Amino acid sequence: MRLRLRPAFPLGPPAWPSQVPRPRPRRRTGVHYDTSWALKWPSRLVRAVVVDELYRPLVAVLASPRITGLDRIAEIEAPVIFAANHHSHLDTPLVLTSLPKRFRRRAVVAAAADYFFTSPARSAVSALTIGAIPIERTRVNRRSADLAADLLGQGWSLVIFPEGGRSPDGWGQDFRGGAAYLAFRTGRPVVPVYVEGTRRVLKKGAKYPTPVGSPFVRGSGVQVAFGTPVWPGSDDPRRFALRVQAAVAAVGDEVHTDWWTARRRAAAGTTPPLTGPVASPWRRAWALPDGGPADPEGGPAGGEMGHWRPGGQGVWKNDSRTTSPKTATMPVRAIPAIHRTNVSSPPSLVPRVSILASSRPATASSLASSRPAT
Repeated sequence: MRLRLRPAFPLGPPAWPSQVPRPRPRRRTGVHYDTSWALKWPSRLVRAVVVDELYRPLVAVLASPRITGLDRIAEIEAPVIFAANHHSHLDTPLVLTSLPKRFRRRAVVAAAADYFFTSPARSAVSALTIGAIPIERTRVNRRSADLAADLLGQGWSLVIFPEGGRSPDGWGQDFRGGAAYLAFRTGRPVVPVYVEGTRRVLKKGAKYPTPVGSPFVRGSGVQVAFGTPVWPGSDDPRRFALRVQAAVAAVGDEVHTDWWTARRRAAAGTTPPLTGPVASPWRRAWALPDGGPADPEGGPAGGEMGHWRPGGQGVWKNDSRTTSPKTATMPVRAIPAIHRTNVSSPPSLVPRVSILASSRPATASSLASSRPAT
């Protein structure tokens, strides 16, 4: 026998008639989450304290970022769309703390609705601490597009990661058309942002962060570089999305080389792509600038080798600040084709070579014996 604990009508709520269909419950998570409360001044004040007093010191300790290119956005008026590559959960607080105050105080972050807005509590924390707005990344959703466009029309800048998610293997992914569509719809420019090194701190799947650089030496860890704003022209959104992706790749090329080399490559259309070589997964992992096996001579593991950059006289140099002094230079031909866009015939596999420090840098002839026969 069941005990009836709730009082019956009229002392309690009436029973729902069995002949009347119940309406669907209102969804309060995902793309349907209402973030308007997080844009009001009490929430903005809390978010400013969190970003400046919590995220900024945390980013300084974990990443010690070097920020460049702020002069390129000094004269541009808000709102703008900041489009960045994406490798880590650290990217969002890193980009937010790198923005000038006039953008940071009125900025929202396009966040995945199926990740950051899965429950009311998680949705509230995301909206309050980083100014996240829910964006549907698996299919086209008019509600998400209208929300982002309305906020841009109200003067809010937008931080978006057009790849749609963190990199699964360390290489970039093709940009989706969300940033380009919003730029065409609102007439606002897209600022390309290149983030380098955050995967070494907290890559996808990692449970705990690994600090890089020194918190006492500013700019000794990761890097954030801002590029020249790209305005939507007569191109359609798909072509403009390719332009934005190429602009981010050009900024990344400038980070790893120099301004003149990056400009020449961009003008010639030979900028190394963000997506890396078209090859098997193990070869893509080997070709990563910070990938590869541990050094048999006792040098650092592949994850600590840093990024290789072209040096003078056909020699590539390792500019990582955490590399061993044993890893000095290596010839160009001893490095895998990390910027190959089409692998029709597999190149000869050349293992990475650790160059012992000596009185002069190693040359191609001195390493000829270390190359496998082709």
